[in-house]
Amino acid sequence: MRVTEVVARAFRLPLRRAWDGGVDRNDIVVVRVATDAGVVGTGFCWTPLIGAGAVESLINADLAPVVVGGDAHPCRWEELRWYLREAGTTGLTLMALAGVDIALWDVQAKAAGMSLVDLLGRRRDRVAAYGSGVNLDYDSADLLEQVRSWVGAGHRAAKIKVGSPEVARDVERVAAVRGVLGPDRTLMVDANQRWDVPTAVRALDRLAEHDPHFVEEPLPAQDLAAHERLRGRTAVPFALGENLRTLEEFEGFVEAGVCDVAQPNVVRVGGITPFLRVAESMARRGVPVAPHLLPELSGQLALCLPRVAMVEDIDHASFEALGALAVPSGVRIGEGWLSAETGLGHGLTFAQDLSPLP
Repeated sequence: MRVTEVVARAFRLPLRRAWDGGVDRNDIVVVRVATDAGVVGTGFCWTPLIGAGAVESLINADLAPVVVGGDAHPCRWEELRWYLREAGTTGLTLMALAGVDIALWDVQAKAAGMSLVDLLGRRRDRVAAYGSGVNLDYDSADLLEQVRSWVGAGHRAAKIKVGSPEVARDVERVAAVRGVLGPDRTLMVDANQRWDVPTAVRALDRLAEHDPHFVEEPLPAQDLAAHERLRGRTAVPFALGENLRTLEEFEGFVEAGVCDVAQPNVVRVGGITPFLRVAESMARRGVPVAPHLLPELSGQLALCLPRVAMVEDIDHASFEALGALAVPSGVRIGEGWLSAETGLGHGLTFAQDLSPLP
C-alpha cells in the first residue's frame, strides 16, 4: 500500500473542570492517512494548552509531502524523524510524528483485518486501572468526593496530586485519602515536578506512613542528578516518564536507579513505534510500564506490553468523556480493570463537529 493523502486538523476540547494552574482545555490534532488500497487510518496528537497549531502545521506543511507516495507502514518512523531533524528531534517534531505513526499503525491493523491489540500481540485480556485526577487545587471536600467516586466505580488504586506550598497540607490530604481508600487499596501521589530535593525529603518522610505505592515526578523531570540525590534519602519508589521523550532518556534514568515505574506518553515519545521500544527496554531492565494518560490508546498498548503496571483512568478527561469520539472506541474501564474490543484498527473515530482552534 502507498499513502495517497495526509491531512491534519487541530481541535479544542474544553475540560469539564480546569486542571491545576488554569488548564481549561486539551487540544488535539486529528490526522487522516489515506492509501491507494482504500484503507484510511486515523492518528492523533494531544496537548494541554500549548502547541497544537504548530503540530498541525508541521504535519501538513512538512510531513505530508514526504509521507505521500511512500509505503503506508510505520517502519518509516526513523526516516521521518531524520527528515524533521532541522526542526529538532524531540518536542513538537515527536508529537507530529506520533500523529502520523498512530495513523499508519491503524492502517496496518485494518489492512490485516485485525484490531490494533491483536496486530501488536495481545498478552492479556485486561489490565488494572487506577483513578486519577488533577486535583491539587481542590478543597478537601471535593478531593474526598472524587476519591469516593473512584472507590464506588470499583477502583482498587488511586493517585492524587501533592506539591502544596506547605507540606502539612499535603500530609493532611493524603491521610484523609488513605482513610477513604482503607489499608488494602493502593495510593499513589504525584508532585508534578513541584519539589526541590530538601522539600521532597521532608514531604516523603512524612507521607511514608501512609504507604504511597510511588511518588510521581517529585523533581524537575530532566534533572537526573537531583533524582539521584533524592533516591539516597527516601525509600518511596519513583514513577517517571511523562516528560521524557527518548529511549535514551528512559534508559539513563533506569540505569541511574531512579525510575521504578516508567510512564511514557505515546504522543510525547513520538507514537506507537517508539513507545513499544521504550516498553521493551524497560521490560529487559525489570521496570514496569504505566502509560501516561490517553486511556483509549494507552490501555490498548498496555494489553500488549511484556511488563505492565497499571493504566490511568483520568477523571472526566478521556476522549469519550470530552465528547471527542463519534462512536464508542471499544475500550472500557469498569471495576478497576480496562479491556478493549475495538473491531478493526484502534477503534478511535473522532467526531466531525469538534471545535477548531480559534
